[in-house]
Amino acid sequence: MKISRRTVVTGMGAAALAGCSTATPDRFRTYDGPPVTRIQAFKGKRKLQLLNGERLLKDYNFELGFEPTKHKQFEGDGRTPEGAYLIDRRNPNSRFHLSLGISYPNINDLNFARSHGLSPGGDIFIHGTPNPFSNEKDWTWGCIAVTNDEIEEMYAMVRNGTPIYIYP
Repeated sequence: MKISRRTVVTGMGAAALAGCSTATPDRFRTYDGPPVTRIQAFKGKRKLQLLNGERLLKDYNFELGFEPTKHKQFEGDGRTPEGAYLIDRRNPNSRFHLSLGISYPNINDLNFARSHGLSPGGDIFIHGTPNPFSNEKDWTWGCIAVTNDEIEEMYAMVRNGTPIYIYP
């Protein structure tokens, strides 16, 4: 059997391209386990838990905003809110890999900020990292940051409407 020069060159080119591939695993995973019915975040311990009823499904370490021990009150204060919220949106195009929106501010947050003539801020998320090699601590300006691998897992497990309770 005679192989043409064109076939060899085409085959070599395809092999070279395949070897240079930078393909990464799909960041949109699937999950078919028990539903997440509650999220708990303990700021002082830097622990986030996904629960089904009282059963712990997963737990994660996380990073916070600049003043992690205080409740968020105003736009730009760099704090992470405390209280009862919902996961209310998803961002598949986040600059922090993937993100799950937290429904801050609630009515109490809004009323408190307005009583001081200020905005409560917003755009609080659970998200991944912009740089997987970042070693900064408490850099998020009020969000809850986990690794990119962990946010991929959470993104698959957590649905909009899931309650999240953020404790001091």
